[in-house]
Amino acid sequence: MVDQNNNSGGQDWVEDVKTEITGMAKEGMHHPSTKPVLAGAAIGVVAAALLPVVTWPIGLVAGAGIALYNRVKK
Repeated sequence: MVDQNNNSGGQDWVEDVKTEITGMAKEGMHHPSTKPVLAGAAIGVVAAALLPVVTWPIGLVAGAGIALYNRVKK
C-alpha cells in the first residue's frame, strides 16, 4: 500500500501531470512549462529527422513527454 502523503506514489505523479497540462491549456504561452515543453517537442522532431527508424510525430510526442516529465518531477 502506498502512503498518500508520499510523493513516490503513481497517483500523485498523474495528478501533477494533469494539473500541469490543464494549466498549460488555460494559460497558453504565459504558463512557465509551455516553452520548455514546446522546446522539448522541437528537439524530439529534430532527433527523429536524424534517426532513420523514428518518424517526426513519435519524436514530437517523445520530446514533449520527456520535457513535461522533467518539469513535473522538480
